[in-house]
Amino acid sequence: MDSCASLISSNPVAVMAENVHVSLVTAARGGDRAAFGKLYEQYAKMVHAILLARVPRDDVDDLTQDVFLRAMRKLKSLRDPDSFGPWISAIARNRAADFHRYAHETAELTEEPVRENPALPEALSVLRIIRSLPEAYQETLVMRLVEGMTGPEIAVMTGITPDSVRVNLHRGMKMLREQLNREVPR
Repeated sequence: MDSCASLISSNPVAVMAENVHVSLVTAARGGDRAAFGKLYEQYAKMVHAILLARVPRDDVDDLTQDVFLRAMRKLKSLRDPDSFGPWISAIARNRAADFHRYAHETAELTEEPVRENPALPEALSVLRIIRSLPEAYQETLVMRLVEGMTGPEIAVMTGITPDSVRVNLHRGMKMLREQLNREVPR
């Protein structure tokens, strides 16, 4: 038994959550839109993080909606309801790849855009650095730092073992700190 399965089987709350998750997928397959809405609520942060690690920030919200529309249409092709997290993650990654494959050149606006938040330039700089890190660390860092997901939540949602998530977060944070220190020496 892998460590993720042993973590889930040793935690009664996780077992109950897993059973609810499987029943939501099963109900959504049968056309229950409310069940699919609950899956959206549970997995939207993860999908958003995957896309944010790969595509321009301004396109992430629309692409998140597109991923869930595609998932809803293809849900009957999902063989194992337990695999919903990894399955929708793959759809998000493929959608990001399609975005870049079919992206068209756009013209720059000549006017200064309105700043949403004074911390935005710094946040975008950190996001740029995260996107420059090895792919294994990008998604887990965005899920943790931007979406506020915990390590165990990331493991359950993505199907990655808790130990792998912990390693990815640790190594990714170390690399992020090193890059930030190079850009802004103290």
